[in-house]
Amino acid sequence: MTTVAVFGTGSWGTTFAMLLAEAGHRVTLWGRRPELVEAIDRDHVNPDYLPGIPLPPTLRATTDPARALDGAEFVVLAVPSQMLRPNLVAWREHIPPDAVLVSLMKGIELGTTKRMSEVIREVAGVPEERVAVVSGPNLAKEIAQRQPAATVVACTDEAVAERLQALCHLPPWFRPYTNPDVVGVELGGAVKNVIALAVGVSAGMGMGDNVSAMLITRGLAEISRLGAALGADPHTFAGLAGMGDLVATCTSPLSRNRTFGENLGRGMTLEEVVAATKQTAEGVKSCESVLELARKHDVEMPITEVVVGVVHDGMSPAEAAMLLMSRSPKPERYGL
Repeated sequence: MTTVAVFGTGSWGTTFAMLLAEAGHRVTLWGRRPELVEAIDRDHVNPDYLPGIPLPPTLRATTDPARALDGAEFVVLAVPSQMLRPNLVAWREHIPPDAVLVSLMKGIELGTTKRMSEVIREVAGVPEERVAVVSGPNLAKEIAQRQPAATVVACTDEAVAERLQALCHLPPWFRPYTNPDVVGVELGGAVKNVIALAVGVSAGMGMGDNVSAMLITRGLAEISRLGAALGADPHTFAGLAGMGDLVATCTSPLSRNRTFGENLGRGMTLEEVVAATKQTAEGVKSCESVLELARKHDVEMPITEVVVGVVHDGMSPAEAAMLLMSRSPKPERYGL
């Protein structure tokens, strides 16, 4: 039995904690809201993010980070990406010295353009071999309902990746694969949220599957170009953490980023969509940092540019569509 602390009581943090508890591990879930933590700990349900889905009675919850981290061999971080740094500053003194820190977060930090694993290493002061990433087509509600899914566990230390793989492989419906390409896995998870916003906007405007397919394919090209500039393995983007996650996030009604984009495409204002959105749509903030990161490395990302324009600069969806379609296509092979 392994002791695990999971930080974040949103849908994915709760689902991952549930998965580990059902695998027989000692799991404590940390949350900031006492009423939600009490519901998880006492009633074994998360009424806000996974209503109606029973949680294992062995899963414990607390608002005390020191209690959650006591004896933890793995520390799983599932808070909104832009809140990681200040939270980790508050938690780091309680993190056991040999614990592996695991990121479930899919974002790029505003201001620094750092990936989540880079923020973890910097703030917690741990080497890269003690930081792992879990990413893939992992819609939390489906996994919580015990529907089959697969994911990617990435770490530069193969032995650590295999330990984490074994930790979450026991439930028969959840299959993890290992990959040493932390950069590629994180970029795939972060940038696909931006592309999903674009696909959602087009769907909200009434555009069809041809447009969705175009945006998904060209979006993958943007992710791959940025990955190449940052030294990622190109094969990563053809796998679960690349194309797999992109397709799920761009096409599923469970995708918060696609849904956010749909509402914008239907004519709702940014303020109205934010007010109607219960969970964090990571692409809304990360689109700016993704674009900044691309410009630092002289990588062209036109879909990301128009998403930033629509979400943050007052550009209308119709204007964004016109800008994308009026661009002069470059002579790229195979339409990639």
